Amino acid sequence: MTRHEIYEFLRLNDHAVLATVGADGRPEAALVGFIVTPALELVLDTSQLSRKYQNLRLNPQVALVIGWKDKVTLQYEGTACEPVGDELAHCKQAYFAHFPDGPEREGWPDIAYLLVRPRWLRYSDFGREPPQIIEMTLAD
Repeated sequence: MTRHEIYEFLRLNDHAVLATVGADGRPEAALVGFIVTPALELVLDTSQLSRKYQNLRLNPQVALVIGWKDKVTLQYEGTACEPVGDELAHCKQAYFAHFPDGPEREGWPDIAYLLVRPRWLRYSDFGREPPQIIEMTLAD
């Protein structure tokens, strides 16, 4: 599986379960909508009042599970940050192109945009016999 094939898989999916860790070490998971960039970065929005946002301010490391249709998933681990300047504008433009309701949330006083850069990916297709499992480590 190539990076381009993973990108195409991610483009076919726009929701994931995002896991973070709180200050007390307890896990938290939430369903999030996302878009993917050609660099395999994920862009999402959230409220600054959410647990995930508060957790990410303390520890930017995240894990996501994407897909599950036909027993195909992508485990995605990476680092989240809040883009600024031109990077933020580019992220919002791409996000709004996919999620037309995104601009409505831009009026929220506590909206935040997150950019997640991949560090490790594991593509699993358990619908095949034998199953196809491919791991990819990416530079931070």
